[in-house]
Amino acid sequence: MAVRLPRPRRFDVCIATGGLLGGLLLWGVGLATRPHTEVYVLLPGSWPVLLPLFVMAGCELLRRSAPRTGLLIGTAAIILDVLTQGNLVSILMYTDLMYAAVLYGPPASAHRIPRITGLLSVAGAVVPFAIWREPEALLIGVITGLVSFGPAATGLIVRNHRDAAESARLRAEQTALLAEMDRTQAVTAERARMARELHDMVANHLSAIAIHSTAALSLDDPKTSQDALVVIRENSVEGLSEMRRLIGILRDSSGDTEPVAAPTLDGLGALVEGARTNGLDVTLDASHGTVPAPVELAAYRIVQESLTNALKHAGHGRVTVSLAQRDGLLTVAVTSPYGDRDGPSAPGSGAGLVGMRERTALLDGTFEAGPEDSPQGKIWVVRATLPVTEGEPA
Repeated sequence: MAVRLPRPRRFDVCIATGGLLGGLLLWGVGLATRPHTEVYVLLPGSWPVLLPLFVMAGCELLRRSAPRTGLLIGTAAIILDVLTQGNLVSILMYTDLMYAAVLYGPPASAHRIPRITGLLSVAGAVVPFAIWREPEALLIGVITGLVSFGPAATGLIVRNHRDAAESARLRAEQTALLAEMDRTQAVTAERARMARELHDMVANHLSAIAIHSTAALSLDDPKTSQDALVVIRENSVEGLSEMRRLIGILRDSSGDTEPVAAPTLDGLGALVEGARTNGLDVTLDASHGTVPAPVELAAYRIVQESLTNALKHAGHGRVTVSLAQRDGLLTVAVTSPYGDRDGPSAPGSGAGLVGMRERTALLDGTFEAGPEDSPQGKIWVVRATLPVTEGEPA
């Protein structure tokens, strides 16, 4: 089965063609590198010079597609050229084969060839001098170094610079990729934060509007309808105000305006009063000291969302809100009656529980929500434990 040679590159074909034509030009005008009287010229005359020249030109076709094969065949050709009167172009093409074998060959060959040629250059200088004791014998090592070690060392330097440039390019691409991933994560986190804030700020008011409007439509009682419309108007006005503040924050990119103050635990009293206005029977038991602002905001939003869920889903009965701080932890617990609801209710999507769980996770706290049994019957419990020690992640 015939061995299929790799297809040469266009640039390699140009080098081979140029080298062959140049060598033929020197051969045609009779310029040889050595006289026929040299003792090591075993094939004198002009015609033997052509064989190494053609072989070297053929090896140039393999300088990048098969650099080691080209170098091995070229080495045999240069040895044959030494036995003839020689051609300068054959020597120049051999130096290019040595350079290409280091630059385009495997990494192992790229480091092995300069060491081998360096040793051959030293041996070419030391051994002939030790045998003949003539200073001119050192020229053999010099010529060997110029033909073999010099191109190999040059190829290794160029390869190292090329590899360094490639590594820098890869690092730049990785840095750009990491920056894009960070940007995507930051955008995703900001969208999640905006979704939580929007839900917590508006859902309470919209739920109250939905429930009281349902009651007003289902009961043919002017007094009930009047009270429901009052609650609907209050919640709609407050909801619009919250929405305008959030839109103002999103639209303002100059940073010249002061940010809207985040709610604090001191506002739990007003939050509970609003829930009572909407029809909930709520009791508040809050005993806590000073807590970090992120923990304060998370606790407020958890209570707010829990009261919203109680307004939408809880049965008749008392809703309790308790906050307790001990051992570096702030525990927020909201309980409400659990069971079938007789009056109107509002649909839920589950986004509230997701938001509360996300807020707790961002502070490395724990969160749980679900039904439990109590002496008063089955209740729904929302419980979050938030670390308040300074230095905890926020």
